[in-house]
Amino acid sequence: MSAKTISIIAITAIIIIFLMLNTDAVEFNFIFIKAEVSKLVIVGVFSFLGFVLGFWAAKPKTTVSSYDNNGPQDHPADRQIKNSNEQLSDEDRDYIS
Repeated sequence: MSAKTISIIAITAIIIIFLMLNTDAVEFNFIFIKAEVSKLVIVGVFSFLGFVLGFWAAKPKTTVSSYDNNGPQDHPADRQIKNSNEQLSDEDRDYIS
């Protein structure tokens, strides 16, 4: 077994033991209502929510590429430079190179 698998099993066992030791009912104040709820339910629900939110926050973000499948788009300025190079005389081309 890998270290990751062993650590997941150990953490799960610790959480289950903790939940089973805290089964007595307590008064829980919701926003508008007071209710007698088992500690097991409260701790279990909030542990689950913590794992879900942690997974959601840690997942890699998708990136959108600004290129299409054929490569980068031509800018009008690039086309202008290409056109000006085509208008050079042979003498000018020899001088530049």
